[in-house]
Amino acid sequence: MQTIDIIQAQQHFSELIEKTISGDEVLITKAGQPVVKLVAVKTAAKQRLFGSAKGLIKISDDFDEPLNDFKEYM
Repeated sequence: MQTIDIIQAQQHFSELIEKTISGDEVLITKAGQPVVKLVAVKTAAKQRLFGSAKGLIKISDDFDEPLNDFKEYM
């Protein structure tokens, strides 16, 4: 976590934002005391759309037929 004075933070604000987007955290101080913690906002995962994989998965017609290798166990 990077610590920076508020005056310097004002001068390098866009650089600090880029650092937080890449996963770092920045602590902004005023007169040596921490006042603000700058962190990136986590985006919510996309909501799944029911049926979006339709046609991508194919199951053969003999899927549930017994396997020849296991005839002796049945």
